[in-house]
Amino acid sequence: MSKITAVIDIGSNSARMVVFERSSRFGFHLIKEIKSRVRISEGCYENGGLLQKIPMQRAFNALSEFILIANKLKTKKILCVATSAIRDAQNSAIFINRVKKELNLNIKVISGDREAFFGAVSALNLLPVKSAITIDIGGGSTECALIKNGKIVNLISLELGTIRLKELFFDKDKTLESTKEFIQKELNKIPNNFTTDVIVGIGGTIRAISKSIMKTCKYPINSIHGFEYLISDEINKLDKIINSNRDKLKSFNIKSDRFDTIREGSIIFFMLLKLFSAKKVLTSGAGVREGVFLNDLLRSSNSKFPINFNLSVKSLIDRFMQKELVRVANYNQNIALELFDKLKPLHEIDDSLKLPLKYATKLSKIGNKLNFYNGLNASSYFILNNLTYGFSHQDRALISKLIEFSEKKLPKNEDLIEFKNLLPNIKTLKWLSFILSLAESLNINFSNPKLEFNLIENRLYIKSDTNIYLAKNSITNLEQPIPLIITFK
Repeated sequence: MSKITAVIDIGSNSARMVVFERSSRFGFHLIKEIKSRVRISEGCYENGGLLQKIPMQRAFNALSEFILIANKLKTKKILCVATSAIRDAQNSAIFINRVKKELNLNIKVISGDREAFFGAVSALNLLPVKSAITIDIGGGSTECALIKNGKIVNLISLELGTIRLKELFFDKDKTLESTKEFIQKELNKIPNNFTTDVIVGIGGTIRAISKSIMKTCKYPINSIHGFEYLISDEINKLDKIINSNRDKLKSFNIKSDRFDTIREGSIIFFMLLKLFSAKKVLTSGAGVREGVFLNDLLRSSNSKFPINFNLSVKSLIDRFMQKELVRVANYNQNIALELFDKLKPLHEIDDSLKLPLKYATKLSKIGNKLNFYNGLNASSYFILNNLTYGFSHQDRALISKLIEFSEKKLPKNEDLIEFKNLLPNIKTLKWLSFILSLAESLNINFSNPKLEFNLIENRLYIKSDTNIYLAKNSITNLEQPIPLIITFK
């Protein structure tokens, strides 16, 4: 695969382009994202399914500048897909051929099932989820994928979309009941095995709803990807949005550029949530574009990253850590996990928190390259806002806080107020911070010593195969969660 790859997605509502730069075999990061609300399907559904001249010209103009941007970024490969509007239009060949002739861009029109597949690929690789149903509400269609135990087991595409409903029902002032009847006929096509506890929400409508919820509750992490909420807490809000007039939408913290389609999307979402009997929505900031890229990148591995691989971690390490520091960080994380197990009779923390501890130890010094003299705070902030893929927001908050308090001091309740609903209790935080600090102190000279630990009551015996004079001095300054005697042999 090329080092820099662009992916263009021509949807019914917007044309979007993302540009990714690879940093290693599977590591990559986003270097550009741009969209244009070209509304290529405008007028299509009320004109016999034919693309109209002005919307086609808008889309052409956007694509020509997308290609200009891609060339400026020295992109070597451009993957371009088109979905519902172009897929369904009888005259789509006019647009496709013009783009090929004048822009030298090949548009691949993908089926509804393929569109659902790409959304599922992005969810499986970029979110902490193994079983769920993806819902991707677009302008012309809605795609769902059933994921069980890390495998995509069923796909379906429905002729339901925000612009389709807008032109066929809302613009014509048809009743809400008639709109629901139309939607229900499509929903009847969904197999009975589409049931789940977790919904992965993809697309502009669902992201707008999640942003509204985040703003209303003053959510502390400014990242839509991975944001989750209980459906029972928000289903009434969805119903109110559906039944509101345009003037009231602002009161729900909906952005004005979504006013003309948010009710249409919300009613589709509302009815799907009821049908699937789900409990929780997990919001995805990724979708078809990322799925197209990942499918190309991972074509030799069944469209999945290797086991225990995390994209965000790998990308950050590739870009911000020297090779020697990576070797030290890998050693430190192993020591931290060993200390966690050895000290468990004292801390009694569930093993599920070993993973955040592992990554906090691995990434704690990543901020040194950004600001050495304020490295921990830089690392903490950077991790909170950039550990995007494959982690829950709870994990991101915990890893960030462990790094912030990973040297001499331990966190206090007042240090955690902002993230109190995302973090474990203060006792757990103190223990995890201490374990991380102890692991790093034991390897303060970067020698990766061979260590043995033995716990007898509240005394920890440490045996080393090399001199660790600096480590002993560092450990005496560590604040402890409980009085713990550390003895070196």
